Amino acid sequence: MTSPTLAPYTRALEAYIDAKDNTRAQRMPDAFASDAELTISLATSAIAFPARTVGIDAITKTLITDFGATYTRCRTYYVCDSLTVRDGAIDALPWLVLMREPAAGALRVGHGVYRWTFDETPAVSRFHIHIARMDVVPDANGALLDALQEGLSYPWLPPAELHARFTELVRSTPALSFVDAFARPVDAQ
Repeated sequence: MTSPTLAPYTRALEAYIDAKDNTRAQRMPDAFASDAELTISLATSAIAFPARTVGIDAITKTLITDFGATYTRCRTYYVCDSLTVRDGAIDALPWLVLMREPAAGALRVGHGVYRWTFDETPAVSRFHIHIARMDVVPDANGALLDALQEGLSYPWLPPAELHARFTELVRSTPALSFVDAFARPVDAQ
């Protein structure tokens, strides 16, 4: 997945996933510039975020501290076969998230598209998250989350692997039929 020219970008994306999924705020400077800007667009009312956040401290509060206080056992996947960087930007990188909301006894499954812009170091200077869909499904004991996360390559998930795994789950586990809607990456929007 990583050529020498892609290595710094891959490291930044992996630092972000580690920070967010494992509630490790200390990793954010490994990915983001101090004056970075985050924008979020939502095509669902199942989750809420501020539309715009500026500065690494505010972004860390939004995506790590506040997020980590609500959601656990989070795994965010970059759904792609390869990474393409053009002029310091990664445009339309599909993602999938599988996580638990303990207070609601619920599984959350979401997907969308990330857009990344890097400065010359390269650190993330602008980050846009589009959330296309977020489903909330009762999962009192976390068994559905376990079934969904099991066997998926993390954090880099080839689309064919996602499709094959979720198609298999839909066939074998009726309670997971809803994941058919997440079996393919979101198209660029």
